[in-house]
Amino acid sequence: MIELYRILIGIIVLSFGIPLGNFLARITKEELESGQRWFKLIIFLGLIGGVVGAIISDDVLMFSMFFIVIITSRSLK
Repeated sequence: MIELYRILIGIIVLSFGIPLGNFLARITKEELESGQRWFKLIIFLGLIGGVVGAIISDDVLMFSMFFIVIITSRSLK
C-alpha cells in the first residue's frame, strides 16, 4: 500500500512539470532556437535514465529522469 502512495505522489509531482516546462519555455525563448539538438539529447538521456530506474526499481531515479524529460520536452513544442 505504501508503494502505491509513492507512485501516486510521483505522478502528481510529474504533472507539475508540464506547467513548469511551459513557463520556462516562455521566459527563455532565445535559448530554445540555438539549443534544439541539446534539448533532444537531454530528452533521450532522460528517457534512458527513467527506463533504467524503472528496471532497477529505483523510484527516485525514475521519477527524476521523467521529470527532466517532461520539462525539457515542453520547450520543444
